[in-house]
Amino acid sequence: MCSHQRRADAIVSLLASLPRYSSIANIKARIGQMLRLDILGLLPDEVALQIFSYLPWESLVLCTSVSKRWSALAGDDSLWRRLCHDKKWEWRSCANTRRDDRTPPMFEDLDDECMGDEDEDELVEHMLLDDSGFSSMAVVTGQSSTSHAHIARVLPPAPPTRRPILLPWHMPTRGAPNGHSNTIYCLQLYTYPDTGVQVLFTGSKDRTIREWDIATGGLRRVIHGVHEGSVHSICAHDGLLASGGSDRKVVVWDLARGTPVRVIRDHTDSVLCMRFDESRLVSCSKDRMIRTYLCSDFRRQFRLQDHRVAVNAISLSGDFIVSGSGDRSMKIWSAKTGPLIRTFDNHHDRGLAAIDFEAPYVLSGSSDKHLRLIDIATGRGWSTSPDMDDAAGTPAAAGVPCPACGGVPQPVPHVAQKTHEDLVRSAVLSADFVVSGSYDHTVKVWGRHTGALVADLAGGHTGCIFCVGFDHAKIVSCGEDQRICVWDFSHGIDTSFVKLQ
Repeated sequence: MCSHQRRADAIVSLLASLPRYSSIANIKARIGQMLRLDILGLLPDEVALQIFSYLPWESLVLCTSVSKRWSALAGDDSLWRRLCHDKKWEWRSCANTRRDDRTPPMFEDLDDECMGDEDEDELVEHMLLDDSGFSSMAVVTGQSSTSHAHIARVLPPAPPTRRPILLPWHMPTRGAPNGHSNTIYCLQLYTYPDTGVQVLFTGSKDRTIREWDIATGGLRRVIHGVHEGSVHSICAHDGLLASGGSDRKVVVWDLARGTPVRVIRDHTDSVLCMRFDESRLVSCSKDRMIRTYLCSDFRRQFRLQDHRVAVNAISLSGDFIVSGSGDRSMKIWSAKTGPLIRTFDNHHDRGLAAIDFEAPYVLSGSSDKHLRLIDIATGRGWSTSPDMDDAAGTPAAAGVPCPACGGVPQPVPHVAQKTHEDLVRSAVLSADFVVSGSYDHTVKVWGRHTGALVADLAGGHTGCIFCVGFDHAKIVSCGEDQRICVWDFSHGIDTSFVKLQ
């Protein structure tokens, strides 16, 4: 007979020896309390919140009266913000809610520092931003890093954090001792080729760049001491990290040695965006200029000027540079020789805020709340705006005969879908998907070929989203609420065989 059975028999014998039935009834009542386990309440917060996210609002209200634990879970802001967003309800913060002392009063008034104005004849209410982040975040590889006087190491690394399944995982940044102390403008995913460790670089208004272990959320190091203003844009490539900011500087760092390789002071106003490749570094600024530098020694190459107002975003692919400005135009330049090749005037109804380029496709986001993707060779593509979609000339609408059968496809009617409700600040292009982040606090995923909405990720941020990046397994976003949100779609899945680049 097993030991469990012997102990059970002993307990029954002991109960039988009690003199009165009331004693047994009392013990039964006490044991009953032990058997009524709150399984949901014992789960980690992120798992319990995931379960609650499937409930309608009426059920959430009822859950708040079950227990203190359930009340805290069912009243969580992430659940109700998502409901408010889905049902078009107005979100109102309680007047007597205490604000985190470390959280700046950013929601009352945007500090309009970084992003350039539109043309003088255009409205500028949403384009004067303090957010000029690197609009297109590709995942790249480089070299391992060591410490330097400019880099403050943080030891030991944080232990792995339990991640949610579908809800965003918030890296421990806001309010944490090692977190940014102000708005996070830009981010860059980066994988060290010698170790395969993936990290995340972030740049902030607090004048620092921070490197995070994306797997654990632990802070690896802080890069600081050169920038004298907000860090608006960062870009990592092949062992180098470039940063630009409101101090008009472009700083190139050697990640292996941890030293600044070059400090460039050519721009006469805030640096808004930068891109790297094997041959050159390209930067754009509020001074309406685009400047290129050869990576061999970072000597000046070209000074490109044709936009009427600030150049908010640039992207680099092969021998071409694409730029977007508050003047509503998109321009294509020769990276090799410098001249302007083509201008797309009135590419959006409002100024352009984000650009990504994978030749021949260019993706743009704008303060008109829409995305637009076109093939620059044919002019065809799609937009989240019905008017622009027709103007772009989708293949079906163009009526091009099929080369196999000679049939002419019929125009496909534009299907209304849930578009962004505010300025599209960041847009990223891949072979199959487009990811965008907006002032409306949401991240959206679109099919690259059709423009169809694939996923609408709400509830991760409580403020404007300034930058997004993604790879095969996750989407990362940051913004004015000082949060770094990781939407990890590979939770519980072995992705070690996936090359993160």
